[in-house]
Formats: sequence, structure tokens, C-alpha cells
Amino acid sequence: MTNSLILPPIPVPDPDSAPYWEGLKNGKLTLCRCDDTGKWIHPPLERSRYTGGPVHFEEVSGEGTVFSYIVVRQALVPGRTPPYVIGLIELAEQPGLRINAVIDADPTDVRIGQEVTLRIADRGDSGYRIPEFVIR
Repeated sequence: MTNSLILPPIPVPDPDSAPYWEGLKNGKLTLCRCDDTGKWIHPPLERSRYTGGPVHFEEVSGEGTVFSYIVVRQALVPGRTPPYVIGLIELAEQPGLRINAVIDADPTDVRIGQEVTLRIADRGDSGYRIPEFVIR
């Protein structure tokens, strides 16, 4: 069986992450934010890691920089043909606010510190969408 016939992994939202996945389905990257301090929290939590208080979800700009990355050279994820890049993206909203995602670029073109922009990609026919980034 080839990778094109194997379904890609599908998210399994829990109460903490459901608003994140719902935002992506609606074409927006929404992240968790502390009601008391305004600090962003990712991955999402039920309560603020800063105060223990309530949190809510807000849309982020999708602008960021490549903080770190790896090049995947083995077929590990159905639906992805190696080589591909998984990046740790620091988002513009807050120092230290980072998200892992595919960087849709030739691996030889990716550099730490590069500016990237969000692109939301469909995840097969599942109805789910995922964040990916492209080099600006």
C-alpha cells in the first residue's frame, strides 16, 4: 500500500483543544489566552498556567519566525512524502509563544530566523484543517 492510500492522522480534540481545532476548521489560528494577564498559552489548557484563572481563545496573526526546525527524511506520517520540514515557529504575538508545524518549503531553503506566514491546510477529507507555514 502506498502513502497516498493511507489516511493521514486525524486530530482527536479534547475539552482543552476543541476551540483550537474549531478555529482551524473556520480558517483561523486561535490560541489560548490568560484572562488575567493577557499572556498567550500553547498548547491550550483549561486554566491559566500563570494565574490558575480562566482562559479564552483569540485569533493570532499567523506571522512568525523559524525558531528551530528538523528535516524529516523517512516516511513517518501517512500523507507526507519526505523530505519535509517540521518547524518550531515563534509567533509574533509574544516572545516564547511557539507552535510546531510543517514549513512548506524546500528543506535547503529553510533557515533559523526566517519570517514565515500561516497557511491553513485541509487534512484529507476529514473536515479538519492544520496550520502550516510558508517562508515570506
